[in-house]
Amino acid sequence: MENRFCRLFLVGLLLSNIAALQAAELQELGADAEVERREIHEALIDSENFEIGISGGLLSIEDFGSNTTLVARVAYHITEDFFAEGAYGQSEAGLTSSEQRFSSAPLMTDDERQFIYYNLSLGLNILPGEAFITSGKTFNNSLYVIAGVGVTEFAGEELFTINYGVGYRLLVNDWLALRFDSRDHVFNSDVVGQKKDTHNMEMLFGMTLFF
Repeated sequence: MENRFCRLFLVGLLLSNIAALQAAELQELGADAEVERREIHEALIDSENFEIGISGGLLSIEDFGSNTTLVARVAYHITEDFFAEGAYGQSEAGLTSSEQRFSSAPLMTDDERQFIYYNLSLGLNILPGEAFITSGKTFNNSLYVIAGVGVTEFAGEELFTINYGVGYRLLVNDWLALRFDSRDHVFNSDVVGQKKDTHNMEMLFGMTLFF
């Protein structure tokens, strides 16, 4: 009976020592597995919701070629997803293919070739995310869709216009953003003798400020 008790005591002591060693090993492994967190500085939008900026690019006026365009815009961010934007743009139409080919009398005067539009649109941020430029710096960015209505002054007329397109916004810091936009301005016109819906594609790059 005494020998059996001694054997049980020795077995218990051995098991307790094994358990203590395993616990120490697990603790050491846990300490080695700790991941060092790197600090990331993230560019955030300012607390103000107004955005103002200017953009430049190309406007392809249907039947009149492509020319440079300049656009001023003001936006108000209603929520994180939606924003309203007003824009004013100006370009100038070139010559039609028939004017270039036959050197006929111009269809319009120089003043009538001025292409001016102003519109009000609603935008939706569909893919907000982050862009990692360096290992320690990340920039907020978003892809958005936008559509609206307005007026285009062209060929001596004021034409009701629908615009729609997509854009990309990259926040450089809490008050400055870079923007890339692609828009189509659609209106009904008979400038070239046939009444039709004309599509006038615009590609823009610009900067905006938040305040």
